[in-house]
Amino acid sequence: MDIFQALTMLGGLSLFLFGMNIMGETLEHSAGDRLKATLGKMTSGRAAGFLTGCGVTAIIQSSSATTVMVVGFVNSGLMTLRQAINVIMGANVGTTITSWILSLGGIDSSSLWVKLLKPSSFTPILAFIGIILYMSCKEGRKKDGGMILLGFATLMFGMDTMSSAVSGLADIPAFRQLFLMFTNPLLGVLAGAALTAVIQSSSASVGILQAFAVTGQISYGAAIPIIMGQNIGTCITAVLSSIGATKNARRAAFVHLAFNAIGSAILLGAFVLAKTLFAPALLNNAASGFGIALSHTVFNLMCVLILMPMAPLLEKMAMKAIRDSHVSDKAGERYCSLRSQ
Repeated sequence: MDIFQALTMLGGLSLFLFGMNIMGETLEHSAGDRLKATLGKMTSGRAAGFLTGCGVTAIIQSSSATTVMVVGFVNSGLMTLRQAINVIMGANVGTTITSWILSLGGIDSSSLWVKLLKPSSFTPILAFIGIILYMSCKEGRKKDGGMILLGFATLMFGMDTMSSAVSGLADIPAFRQLFLMFTNPLLGVLAGAALTAVIQSSSASVGILQAFAVTGQISYGAAIPIIMGQNIGTCITAVLSSIGATKNARRAAFVHLAFNAIGSAILLGAFVLAKTLFAPALLNNAASGFGIALSHTVFNLMCVLILMPMAPLLEKMAMKAIRDSHVSDKAGERYCSLRSQ
């Protein structure tokens, strides 16, 4: 890779992250109050909480934003910890919609109708409509709609730019060695967690993995552990948002981390066992953008299926990890009363 390819890749990455950020922030701004009201009202039951978390996250394209909202609700007493657990599980599934949208870029067919599904076909039209709405409207939903379309177009253009820049990396031995290293599941998990913690978005992190998949050098054996790590790394946003909050808010952030970490540990163990005992040929196949999106969705659904029945246990773990300090509070009250005498 020469300096121009490296700069092109970094430029594409910048546009991708910027577009995702603009689109997510505008969606949250334009529908934020309604989404918050929905989160507050439709979380009474397990299924309702899960579906609400899934739907809200699919709309705003960010499980981190949904989880931060949940932490805020728990902090203000508008949502119980048990309700928060169900919403957090739904948010993990809802965030996978982004990877499916990005996977459309890999569609290859001579059919006109199939070609129209490719983002490269409709992105310029969306960008044109978006700039007209943005420049012709002073404020309100139409202007926000223009920003959302521009954000999406920028995101997809960045994705295409990244994919084009890295396509030549397949011929570089050092690059092939790098992704061979990630066939070690533990290294893959650590790499996925670190990247996602830095950019604070599992959707963006999965998108970057999909962009690199065009090189044909990333096997499913390397991609799946990275996806598992990405789910752990995305917890950093909720953890940071809970600093200085109430104990219940910190417990909600703890549940988010525990859910993703335990789910990843269980499925990583199953993955390593299957790889050791059966050595399925599929794991050696080159991962595609579609395959990464499917793996991301299946992984999150399996985590929910395994851990949703254990929601009461997760709640107990959070209560034990972050205990109520009744003794110290009473001691503080006695100290204050003595000082005032």
